[in-house]
Amino acid sequence: MTSLTILGSTGSVGRRTLELVRHFPERFRVEGLVARGSNLDLLIEQIVTHRPRVVGLLDESAAMTLARSLPSPRPEILVGSEGIVGVAREAGAQIVVSALVGAAGLLPTLAAIRAGKTVALANKEVLVMAGALMTAAARSSGVGILPVDSEHNAIFQCLEGHDRANVRRVFLTASGGPFVAMPREALITVTPSDALKHPTWRMGAKITIDSATLMNKGLELIEAQWLFHLSLEQLQVLIHPQSIVHALVEYVDGSVIAQMAMPDMGIPILYALTYPERLPCPAPRLDLTQVGSLTFAEPDTEKFRCLRLAQEAAKTGGTAPVVLNAANEVAVAAFLEGWIGFLRIPELIEEALDHHPTRALRSIEECLSVDDEVRRRVASEIGSTAWAATSRAGGV
Repeated sequence: MTSLTILGSTGSVGRRTLELVRHFPERFRVEGLVARGSNLDLLIEQIVTHRPRVVGLLDESAAMTLARSLPSPRPEILVGSEGIVGVAREAGAQIVVSALVGAAGLLPTLAAIRAGKTVALANKEVLVMAGALMTAAARSSGVGILPVDSEHNAIFQCLEGHDRANVRRVFLTASGGPFVAMPREALITVTPSDALKHPTWRMGAKITIDSATLMNKGLELIEAQWLFHLSLEQLQVLIHPQSIVHALVEYVDGSVIAQMAMPDMGIPILYALTYPERLPCPAPRLDLTQVGSLTFAEPDTEKFRCLRLAQEAAKTGGTAPVVLNAANEVAVAAFLEGWIGFLRIPELIEEALDHHPTRALRSIEECLSVDDEVRRRVASEIGSTAWAATSRAGGV
């Protein structure tokens, strides 16, 4: 039986993971759960159902409410950033599912790696911010980082059994989000409600907005560099509105291998949790006779500037991806609350990148220092310092 700790248990990936745990009770046991604390009713239900030994909450007041609300026997409850790091490091799990949104997942994921636990990674920002540090820690601890994102999990499957030296190009697909067919000038008036209407996936708010700006795909490019030791020149994004082909790998002989499936996160989650095995996933099955045509196009990086900015940050390296991620998290939080317009998101990111003198990233402490500095600057530019705290405190 495989024991799990789930960072971000009340988010979309965390919920789907726990559905799989219920479907395969003979295969998985939950040792620890971590959540921000914004959905206590769901967290209580998860605790009662799965009976973890330890629970971590970012929000201290939510932790007090949780302790009063739980029936006996209660799990140990750890609080704040140090608390969730403790859960990741000490809960006794073999696999830690890293699904906290944004920079909040950085320290607990690193703690899990240093503690010798396999990480099933759904939090792309972890490798965007500190890819060199995370991969070095994984090598030192002798543990694997298994991708849960549908695109990276698809690449992982397409590479399996093949010599990495024979890879020519890797294609990440993107649905294009709700505005792929909209002219750029019309984006001035879009609202958070418009941007949250993703055409194929049901995800958390922050990731859904990132999909609408194509920043999600930019972050995935940086993540893929670290996961698969690829150069930026080997990575390409394709707009694929049907979300059936999740990634393609082209080899030097001209062969292209694709991973295809219905858009259901259960498939990549289960593969990461059981690798190298495969279990029959409770998900819709792909019927190509019903899908119809599959289309692909190059992304418009003038219209979706966030993707271009991510590519530039990846090329620059060092602290540039940290700046990119921090500015994006603050800008997305402000957009969701109506403080800025949709097109202001890439403007704020570009201003942050222009302002910051890029340097080599030498430690996790330096990563967090740059992250904090950028958040404060962007929040000040918006006009509310609240975004500097709320966006890293657990995502949106």
